[in-house]
Amino acid sequence: MKAKFLSMAALVALSLGVVSCSDNNDDLEVKSAKESALEAAIDPYVDNTVLPVYAEMADKAILLSDLCETMQTKHAAGTLTSADVKAAGEAWKASRKAWERSEAFLFGPAAQHNIDPHIDSWPLDKAAMDDLLTDIRNGKKLDIANNFNYGLLGFHSVEYLLFELDASEQNSLVHSLNYTAEELTYLVTVANDLRDQCVLLEACWAGMDNISEAKRKILEDAELDYGEEYGWEMKNAGKAGSRFKSYQDAAEEVLQGCIDIADEVGNVKIGRPNSASSEEDKNYIESPYSLNSIEDFEDNIISIENSYIGTRSGDKSISDYVKSKDAELDKRLRQAITDSRAAIRAIPEPFAKNATCDAADKAVKMVGTDLVDVLTEVYNLLGKY
Repeated sequence: MKAKFLSMAALVALSLGVVSCSDNNDDLEVKSAKESALEAAIDPYVDNTVLPVYAEMADKAILLSDLCETMQTKHAAGTLTSADVKAAGEAWKASRKAWERSEAFLFGPAAQHNIDPHIDSWPLDKAAMDDLLTDIRNGKKLDIANNFNYGLLGFHSVEYLLFELDASEQNSLVHSLNYTAEELTYLVTVANDLRDQCVLLEACWAGMDNISEAKRKILEDAELDYGEEYGWEMKNAGKAGSRFKSYQDAAEEVLQGCIDIADEVGNVKIGRPNSASSEEDKNYIESPYSLNSIEDFEDNIISIENSYIGTRSGDKSISDYVKSKDAELDKRLRQAITDSRAAIRAIPEPFAKNATCDAADKAVKMVGTDLVDVLTEVYNLLGKY
């Protein structure tokens, strides 16, 4: 009887052990399915969302730099035309659009190497620019590495020298042709630096071996190479050489980037001028000379949309995973993105004159609160399932 009892106990224990192992296997299968789903989303996120927009930004920044050099050459020869300035302005807008559509992924290289503040600090420090132009006129050599603060660099310094507002400040015009030689020296120097930083950002995501020979030459001449391939690291989460321990980590990085830019657009880019609690806040306007503010803001939301839903039909996305766990939440986020874009478009340009209007009030709440809140819910979902 004792032997039989022990045998039965052993059987019970064995069956319990089998159940326990089965439970553990189920857990592993759930985790594996989750990782597989997120891996399927991260691959096209890198290849079809991030890399193309950085390549476009770099290509247009190279064109912008070349056109600014042409402006300088033709000015010296007395042949500069409004068409020359307009061409450079269009290249600025094209590179600018790609940059704004990348702002949901300001994590990684853009943040780690200070590329974001380097090329996109605002408002422009006009007083310091005037002092600098005087220094150039007196023979001082421009030294980007040592003599520039971020308020004198990047998109907005180039914008200031390519666009100007009319007397009513309601319309943006091609800059008049009465440039000084010093202004064009400054323009070319900063446009070349902007080009270098845009190419660097593409290289840090794609890897030096995966950009064109011409772009590698630009970085070699500028002595810029961080030896990174951040896109590879995201696509190879959990493997040796990647800073991401799992695809969940990578997906959370993507969503945090979306939360950050939604908060910035709603509560800083629109919110600070909307509150107008000080003269500094009132003048805290992005892209004021080109009247590109509203387009900038919507492009930022498009960067969220592309990061969450994807850019190519048929691509897997983080949205697909969220939908499989909470279809209603996925629907709410998609609607919040659509509503945010509409709220931004409802603000009239020039934004500087309409930052405190009712439409701007609505956009602050829609983007800075409603969109941020639902993005945060989606971020938290990844930790639950």
